[in-house]
Amino acid sequence: MDAVAVAGCFRDKTILVTGSTGFLGKLLVEKILRVQPDVKKLYLLVRAPDASSAEQRILSQVLGKDLFNTLREKHGLAGFQKLIKEKIVPLAGDVGTRDFGLDSSRLEDLCEEIDIIIHGAATTSFYERYDVSLATNALGAQYGCEFAKKCPNLKMLLHVSTAFVAGTQEGLLLEKALKMGQALRPGYHLDIEAELQLVEKVKTELTAAKSGGSDQSEKTIMKELGLKRACHFGWPNVYTFTKAMGEMLLEQQRENLPVVIIRPTMVTSTYQDPFPGWIEGARTIDALVVAYDEQAFPCFVGDLKDTMDAVPADMVVNATLVSGAVHWNEKGQVIYHVSSALRNPLTGQVFEDACWDYFSVHPRVLENGKPLQNRRPYLFKKFAYFRAYLALMYKLPLEMLHAVSLLFCGLFSQYYQKQNRRYTFLMLLVKLYAPYAFFKGCFDDTNLTILRKEVKMNGNDGSLFNFDVKSMDWHQYLLNVHVPAVLKYGRKKKGSV
Repeated sequence: MDAVAVAGCFRDKTILVTGSTGFLGKLLVEKILRVQPDVKKLYLLVRAPDASSAEQRILSQVLGKDLFNTLREKHGLAGFQKLIKEKIVPLAGDVGTRDFGLDSSRLEDLCEEIDIIIHGAATTSFYERYDVSLATNALGAQYGCEFAKKCPNLKMLLHVSTAFVAGTQEGLLLEKALKMGQALRPGYHLDIEAELQLVEKVKTELTAAKSGGSDQSEKTIMKELGLKRACHFGWPNVYTFTKAMGEMLLEQQRENLPVVIIRPTMVTSTYQDPFPGWIEGARTIDALVVAYDEQAFPCFVGDLKDTMDAVPADMVVNATLVSGAVHWNEKGQVIYHVSSALRNPLTGQVFEDACWDYFSVHPRVLENGKPLQNRRPYLFKKFAYFRAYLALMYKLPLEMLHAVSLLFCGLFSQYYQKQNRRYTFLMLLVKLYAPYAFFKGCFDDTNLTILRKEVKMNGNDGSLFNFDVKSMDWHQYLLNVHVPAVLKYGRKKKGSV
């Protein structure tokens, strides 16, 4: 199968995409429209109260992005608008409800039309509300499976997950299905129904006690509950925990559906397609870039000798579409780790050197016009040492300031509160990301290697569906593509966890 054959699989096909407003979702929509303009329809399901609101979300949060500039240039503005009008159909719904919240009168006709479902909707925050993560990441997978069973002409259900459903396990991590109820913590059993009941119980109790509380306190309690339950069962955060639940539910209920699960590792900016360096927000791997850029704190956690398993977003998209084409209408389930550590490992040293080299050539300039001195942040190889250092160098002086402020009737209280919030946020940030800084697992890519060998990319179309990480030079990519991309796009969403 070559690139022409892969693109041909989507000709005259109707595709339902969930998560089209997300990072990978936008790239998938753009890629399909660009390589196969003869796709029949792209139904884009977005959370919205009505059709008009759904259309506005798609126009502003998807099609209005500069990601689609290549398509605009290819077709011209009038041609691009014509293409969008003919191919894109916004749907108001919610992946966290049965039938995606679609009107019953519309549901039957829609199911008859659909050939492919790409289920990419997810909440990716490591510190999300537990109820929100359960609804979107866990139940969303179940409802996606139920919806797929109602589509008589369905040829493929592509489910986008994450390789880190494996948590922080060590050793070789295989491309195999998760067993229902199997927790990562030895001796523990995960009962998803019990977790759903727990959430409802806590929310009921919070509602009953709301006279003395606030929506903000409920939000914090639900976030803390998610992190607590994730750690209880052996996962480092609520995102990977609930995505693992989603895979369990999908495995339990898929029956004979043709299913492919894509598990990418840490996703970075695009390598080449539709152009190098498109990204949204700073990703997991970019904490070091932000540390270099702001020079706000002189240290972080990690070991430069360790491997950071990352993969560019366009390679994830290419692997997703190729796997769908190769397994077209095959009953059963196949899982792919879209990873790099075995084939072209990226070490912390290479990443740190690229940051140093970039900021040496492009020094930051302060408001007074003077360049900000480039310093390499010190990396603590143990989280406990990092925490102790921050407590001594930052927390202790802050508490001393607080004591002085109390003696002077709160003279420094506003400054103290602001700096204490920053310290608390930094500690939470590091706590959430530390498991990835010290990750000792290695993702098996046997299935992905077989997929790559089955698809021959020759001539001018050789890079059209490229997902071979060995074709990359990590240092050059980071220096010339990824670090500038994080600084250009990532700053816009700074502050989210």
